[in-house]
Amino acid sequence: MSPTTPTVSVDAVRAAVHDSFPAVVSDLTDLVAIPSVSADGHDQAQVARSAQHVAGLLRQAGLEAEVLSVTGPGGVPGRPAVLAHRQGPQGARRVLLYAHHDVQPVGDPQGWAQPDPFTAVERHGRLYGRGSADDGAGVVAHVHSLRTLLSLCGELPCTVTVFIEGEEEVGSPSFRTFLETYRDRLDSDVIVVADSSNWTVGTPALTTSLRGVVQVDVRLDTLDHALHSGQYGGPLPDAVTAMCRLLATLHDEAGDVAVPGLVARPEAAPGFPEYTEAAFRADSGVLEGVELVGTGDLTARLWTKPALTVIGMDVTPLHLAGNVLSPSCTARLSLRIAPGQDPLAARQALEAHLAAHVPFGARLTLSCGETGPAFQGSADTPAGRDACWALSTAWGTGAVTIGQGGSIPFISTLQQTFPDAQVLVTGIEDPDTRAHSEDESMHLGDLENVVVAQTLLLARLGGAIAP
Repeated sequence: MSPTTPTVSVDAVRAAVHDSFPAVVSDLTDLVAIPSVSADGHDQAQVARSAQHVAGLLRQAGLEAEVLSVTGPGGVPGRPAVLAHRQGPQGARRVLLYAHHDVQPVGDPQGWAQPDPFTAVERHGRLYGRGSADDGAGVVAHVHSLRTLLSLCGELPCTVTVFIEGEEEVGSPSFRTFLETYRDRLDSDVIVVADSSNWTVGTPALTTSLRGVVQVDVRLDTLDHALHSGQYGGPLPDAVTAMCRLLATLHDEAGDVAVPGLVARPEAAPGFPEYTEAAFRADSGVLEGVELVGTGDLTARLWTKPALTVIGMDVTPLHLAGNVLSPSCTARLSLRIAPGQDPLAARQALEAHLAAHVPFGARLTLSCGETGPAFQGSADTPAGRDACWALSTAWGTGAVTIGQGGSIPFISTLQQTFPDAQVLVTGIEDPDTRAHSEDESMHLGDLENVVVAQTLLLARLGGAIAP
């Protein structure tokens, strides 16, 4: 710690965050009110409005902030991102804080308990609304941890850059270009990605493992036009039935993915907490009597083994159904790949399996969509140990390291672009957050702890709190 480094105490941080927490909730409520859905077909002016709003919050927190965008692959303009900065003492650690301000579509409006998913509602200690957790909570955690440190110390103990992306929910298509364009401004020693989950409400977690993703669209054609199902049914295969038979080959009788050549570990890494079936059933909302699928312990099935899901299929909806044989059918497959799996090799393995199992000689057409690598990190690094200390201190209980079944492909891009930086993936959500689903919510007690933890982490990284 240099003589010029400002100092702060744990108790002072905790008290300051508690006193200002109504402002945290207010800022999150305002952020939820902006329908910043980045998916095509939605009003992109709202994404731009959200970026400007976030830039304003960071300016109010004492940073220089601007809204930027780059042109991504194929000449497609990227969604607006926010880049903010505040210089710390000379020679201090450089920290990059990441979150995203875009959100998912609302889904089924009838699935929400409130009339408007973009009007935040507090119920039973949780704030409900689209983006309340994913990733509005990450945005306000960055804003208020910085605001807290500046109010207590007058200056930041480390140099901080904040990058709030605007297209994470659509696969970050211009992310790599953004990093290349602003590499010098983003270069850092520690990267904090506030976009994962905690183990439970009341138990903080540092995520050290994420599955990757490979998306493939599968089309089968069996006829050149639809036919009367009574007149021609029997000898002719309809495409929907053929697709069902093909999709059924993707899993074995136990429910494990049956595609040869995929990386799988039947047991999760040592040090991960045990996930009991009773806890998993409660967290997931699986219906009583429905059996779980796959083999190996639950954490392995969620984190270190592949998962393959049909996330969409083009078939005739019931209200348009007629007595016809369908000439074509398309399904979209989402393959989550385990850490250590090369995405290209996984895609090739899946495509080879599909080609080998096409029924009835149907014509197969494959096209690849989103592809992203898995992430394998460690808590046993200087920054990782600082993060575990900050999380444990904020919550008053020991932090755990966990994996995630979901994918954040850009984390590997960050690792490749800044190989000397330590990447920390911190938790915002909890098992009942329902990110991407109806009734998304953020536990407000955990949100207060998130802000405390990140404030403590920045203080520790900058030497304002001695080890």
